[in-house]
Amino acid sequence: MASIFTKIINGEIPSYKVAENEFCFAFLDIAPLKKGHVLVVPKKEVDDIFDLDDESFKQLHLFSKKVAYAIKKVIPSVRVTSHVIGLEVPHAHIHLIPINTMNDCNFTNAKLKLSKEEFENIASAISKAL
Repeated sequence: MASIFTKIINGEIPSYKVAENEFCFAFLDIAPLKKGHVLVVPKKEVDDIFDLDDESFKQLHLFSKKVAYAIKKVIPSVRVTSHVIGLEVPHAHIHLIPINTMNDCNFTNAKLKLSKEEFENIASAISKAL
């Protein structure tokens, strides 16, 4: 059975897409820690990021770097952090989170509640910054 991320990539579940290429897909986290919190996933469905073949692993990280620079252009922050964390979805993914303090990337923090319009505006701005 396809993961929720594969269903997002295939357009079966809507998302706030930021970018995509041959290997990867980036979209806004719908339960973000901060505005601009993006998930970057390989199109190849693999549970553990370290089980990706070398080319897919490389492409995922290079794509994440481009997306992180775009986030930094749009969301005022000291840094965009990169995290490989989570067991809920059996599909490798990288969280990109703009932060101003270390506490901004604490996954036990309350998640933001954003409107559809806010999500759309953020996704559009990051996408344009690419």
